[in-house]
Amino acid sequence: MKAARWGDSDRYFGPFTWSYSNSYPHWAIVLKSRGDDDAESGQCTLRISLKKATLIVVLPHIIRPYRERVTSSYNGEKYWRIDPRQYGVSLSNGHYTVYYGRVTHDSSTDQNWGGFIPWTQWRHVRRSLYGLKGELFETVPERAPYETWKALEEACPAARFSFEDHDGQVITATTRIEEREWHAGTGWFKWLAWFRRPMIRRTLDLSFSDEVGTEKGSWKGGMIGTSIDMLPGELHEAAFRRFCDQEQRAKGRRYRIKFLMPLSA
Repeated sequence: MKAARWGDSDRYFGPFTWSYSNSYPHWAIVLKSRGDDDAESGQCTLRISLKKATLIVVLPHIIRPYRERVTSSYNGEKYWRIDPRQYGVSLSNGHYTVYYGRVTHDSSTDQNWGGFIPWTQWRHVRRSLYGLKGELFETVPERAPYETWKALEEACPAARFSFEDHDGQVITATTRIEEREWHAGTGWFKWLAWFRRPMIRRTLDLSFSDEVGTEKGSWKGGMIGTSIDMLPGELHEAAFRRFCDQEQRAKGRRYRIKFLMPLSA
């Protein structure tokens, strides 16, 4: 029996696949039938994932796939549709999934259910805007409509800087300081916030007067805005200078931009 593929770090030993990777850390035990008869899905497997480590064993066909006689919408001919079945459970970043049958990658027919474990989640409680010197400008109510937030954002004082893109084009960046706060626990587990520190993230939001990067002018387009985490004590110019000093990336290509000067409001 040929080993099943899992990822780029696979190692194969007869019917066994061993993988150790940081790309998808999770916990799982899943028994899966074959699907159709192509090389990748024509096997029955047992997968055990323990965070970064995954072991897959190819088994005899101890569970049968789902079979359904369907009519082709193209030529009216009948054929067998064969979908794999899987049974088990997985857990990743506080989200659990229980598998109990057919796998179709279509939410209307997939046989699984899941959700988030409430004591592992964080709930958003605050969104605030800050001025040019880091002073509080306004805190927006949690359930405020988008129009309210947008109006306050436009009214908040913003800094402007000119910089040179990788191709020599001079572009203007407009920056605003935003801070968000989350408390531990959701639903019946909100009391966990009494015992855990809140999670607070302050960012510098950047919007550009023109496309930036190596993909500008292409069908995808360049970057027209982004945000960066701010360091303690930083204000607009220091954070934006640090952003300009970093190597930028787009579709695997690397480039640099150059800070020029602050601009008057």
